[in-house]
Amino acid sequence: MSDHDDENYEGQGEPPKLNPILSAANDSMLDGLGQLADYFGYNRVMGKMYGALLLSPEPMSLDDVMNHLDISKASVSMNMRTLENLGIVREVWVRGDRRKFYEAEPDFWKILTNVLGSRELREVNQALNVLERNMENIRASEPEMNEKDRELAQFYIERMSQVRGFFRFAKLVLTAIMERDSKINISDVRRIDIE
Repeated sequence: MSDHDDENYEGQGEPPKLNPILSAANDSMLDGLGQLADYFGYNRVMGKMYGALLLSPEPMSLDDVMNHLDISKASVSMNMRTLENLGIVREVWVRGDRRKFYEAEPDFWKILTNVLGSRELREVNQALNVLERNMENIRASEPEMNEKDRELAQFYIERMSQVRGFFRFAKLVLTAIMERDSKINISDVRRIDIE
């Protein structure tokens, strides 16, 4: 690709060649976001796709993402739907092009609340329901148990109560984060980061 082609690149075919320093930073960022996605239970491709969109000054089509990351169109399409459902990317309209284009959601608080609300809070609620059900089953069965089993049942209930307390606290924290995200001034966080 010539320098002239680099200047005219508008999401068609191969991405432009980057300066080696920028290319290394781009690759490092994509790898890091891939690892972060993996850490949170998502696949690495999703993290890399978000990174590609985040570091792109222009919206990218599915073909652009596919070429940039060298992955299959099916993988790009499937993962893009998931990212869109999570509110991490959004579809945008590009004048004069009928393809679907996407851009990254740059508001990290919004991403955090979307992800926490869609998965973590649901899983905490599910864990609480399982604990409550198990405790109710044990309590209902206690009268028919022998003395040794009743002692063990009480031990189980005590330990489950401790776990339930932890999950209730986790739910409270997650809910507080989701409710207060709009009240947090991100510029204060950025100022701390600079100092």
